[in-house]
Formats: sequence, structure tokens, C-alpha cells
Amino acid sequence: MNIYEKLTEIFQDIFDNDDVIATPVLTAHDVEEWDSLSHIRVIVTVEEEFDIKFNVSEIVELNNVAEMVALIESKVA
Repeated sequence: MNIYEKLTEIFQDIFDNDDVIATPVLTAHDVEEWDSLSHIRVIVTVEEEFDIKFNVSEIVELNNVAEMVALIESKVA
């Protein structure tokens, strides 16, 4: 399973919305249910699923899913 597929599963679970698909251009603004609390849940779940840790500066610099995938790839490589 690739990272986008895994993120799609995570997003659909957290947002309880099967229509949310992790695409490179997807942002928090594109998902009505994506608020500050769900953002924390996304980060924590991604860290757990990929066995990685983000630091605060990395998290605040994320603008879209493509940037999140690149960050995940840099940590699991």
C-alpha cells in the first residue's frame, strides 16, 4: 500500500467521510470536517501508522498532502 492510499484510509476514518481522498493538492480547507482538533488526530495517527515523529516546525510548514507525503518519505527512508 502506498502512502496516499494509507493517508486516504486515515482521513476517511478520522473525518468519517468516505469521499475524502488523499491527493497531492488536498488541503485542510478542502475538507469541511478538518478543524484544529482533527488536525492533531491526523498528525498523531500518521506518526503512529508510519512509526515516525514530526517536530512542530515541520507540522506548521505543511500546506497540502503532497508536502505531508514528502515529509513522511524523508522520515521512513
